[in-house]
This record gives sequence, structure tokens and C-alpha cells, in this order.
Amino acid sequence: MPYSIKDTILYVENLSVAYDGKVIIKDINFTEKDIHREDVVTGQVIAILGRSGRGKSTLFKALTGLVKPTSGQVLIRDIKNSTETDIKAKMVEEGDVGFVDQKYTLFRNKTILQALKFALRTSNLSEAEKQSKIETYIKEWGLEKVKNQYPNELSGGQRQRTAVIEQIFSSGNYMIMDEPFSGLDVGNVEDVKRSIHKIGEDHTLNTVIFSTHDIELAVSLADSIYVIGYPTINGKLENYGTIVGHFDLKAMHIAWQKFGASHLQLVEQIKTLMLNS
Repeated sequence: MPYSIKDTILYVENLSVAYDGKVIIKDINFTEKDIHREDVVTGQVIAILGRSGRGKSTLFKALTGLVKPTSGQVLIRDIKNSTETDIKAKMVEEGDVGFVDQKYTLFRNKTILQALKFALRTSNLSEAEKQSKIETYIKEWGLEKVKNQYPNELSGGQRQRTAVIEQIFSSGNYMIMDEPFSGLDVGNVEDVKRSIHKIGEDHTLNTVIFSTHDIELAVSLADSIYVIGYPTINGKLENYGTIVGHFDLKAMHIAWQKFGASHLQLVEQIKTLMLNS
């Protein structure tokens, strides 16, 4: 499917994180660009795969600004200060990148409506504009009937959608979802997939980064996949995480396509790489 590559939206350079002298991730480098498709609003969907303990959670904390790198840097597009002809970058800070955890954590004492109003508290929009934005999202994300309900009254899918909208409102175009499919039944998995598609359809700069242990799900959803694992150096398997493989599904001509034989071949390739790292 034809597409064009625009400006850089995420730049990770020589990223390393150590805790108490123990290196968790090291020398992580990757770049993601803004992708445009004709007549289709397309955000970026990036999957991070790897075996347990390889540093995915630490990488996510660094990408969201929750931990400071021991070395290296994470740069994102400075949306507020960029124009179409003058693209600026900024070091990522806490709050720049939305984060949705596995539990879809919400305020227990706030309804959906109240939680979304709170998420827009620092916005420069007028009260009328905030209300209009909330109503639009609630309608488009299928939450109208439950907007006055509390988290304990919602289904897993409804909580997840609310958590995603909260992060869109408070953090803008970048979103990280940590194991969003973990422990879900088939129906809720489909809800999450629809949410990821919905984020991408809302704005071309919207960028979702997610982790999962389900390789087939990653291959069916993502247009770019990174595998984090232990590298083999001089015949020895090291004990820190780094990027051991990158698969650009756009260049492979299988992004945005119905799952088929080429996707299955990629699943097996990724599985082999993960087992060896």
C-alpha cells in the first residue's frame, strides 16, 4: 500500500539505563518517522517484543520520562513549538508521553465524565471547548451510555478506552501501552485492537507503542516491530537488553494488510530471534 515518509517523530540514541550499577538496557537506538498514506489518516503503531526480563518495562519508563537514562537520549517532536515548515524536537519529559498500564488505572471516585474533565484541567481550551471535546470522544469511543458510571461499574474494555482517552487528553500524540492484551478474553482483545486503530485514525502524528507476548497480534497490528533481547557478543550471551532486531512492515509491504502467509513467516522469524536472545 503506497505511503510516504515525513519528518522524524521519535529518536532514541544510545539509550542505556542502570539501577544501582546493574545495566538493564544498553545502546538502544531507533528512529521512527511520520507516515502518510493517501486519503487515509494513519498514525504510527510500534510493537516492542521480547522475552520476560529483557528490559521492556525499563525501556518504556525511559521513553515516558519516568526514569532518566544513564546515558543517551530520547527525543520527540515538539508539537507545541513546531510548524509544518519548522520541525523542532525536545527531550522527552514526564507527561509528554501517555502511559496506559495493564490494569487501566483510573480514579476510583470519579465517573468517566469527571475523569476526562480532570484530564483536561491544564488545557488552554475554554470550558465550552473542553465540554465539546469530551462529548465528541465519549461518543466516538462508544462510552455515552456509561459516562456517569464509576470504574468498578465498567467492563475491562470500557476502562481501557477511558484510560486511553485520559492519556490522549493529558499527553497528546504519544501513547505507550504496556501489555494491553494481557489476560483479556477474545472480546476485550478486539476492544483493545479497535482502540489502537482509533488512536491512529484520529491524527497522523499519533504514535502508539505497545508490548505484548502475542507475536501474531503484534504482526497483525504494528507497522514497525522492535525485538529487545540479550545480545550475543564474541559468542557470549550478555545479560542486558538491547534492540536485536527491527522489522519494518511498511517496507515489507505487509503493513495495513489482511493477515496472511507473509505475516506468518514473520511471526516465525521473530519467534526464532526471541528464543535466541
